[in-house]
Amino acid sequence: MTGLDPKLTVQDLKTFVGAKDFDVSLDFYAALGWRVNFQEGDLAELELCDQRFYLQRYYQAEWCNNSMLYLSVDDATAWHEKIEAVLAARTYGAARTKPPAPADYAKLVTHMWDPSGVLWHLAQVT
Repeated sequence: MTGLDPKLTVQDLKTFVGAKDFDVSLDFYAALGWRVNFQEGDLAELELCDQRFYLQRYYQAEWCNNSMLYLSVDDATAWHEKIEAVLAARTYGAARTKPPAPADYAKLVTHMWDPSGVLWHLAQVT
């Protein structure tokens, strides 16, 4: 970017995701393959394939039900199958998924709602 001060670099971007039941959400993400990098008090950092976010023990229905995350994946169908298997093995509150479908912004998208109602777009671009 032209004119950007070289001291104004960016190293990482993480979002905070609310959890209605922190332990259930931690278990859900772990079952999907996310690794807990650290957990301290009301906060945990989760990582999958060098992508990270913070899960926090904080819940506000309006906020969680209006939160959306976009995760670029290689195979939206494989992710849907994984999510279905995780949901078949255990009940995770409001967690659910929809089969992959084409979208304006991706070849295929699997939608997944976590146990707190946060919507994930698992998007296969190519």
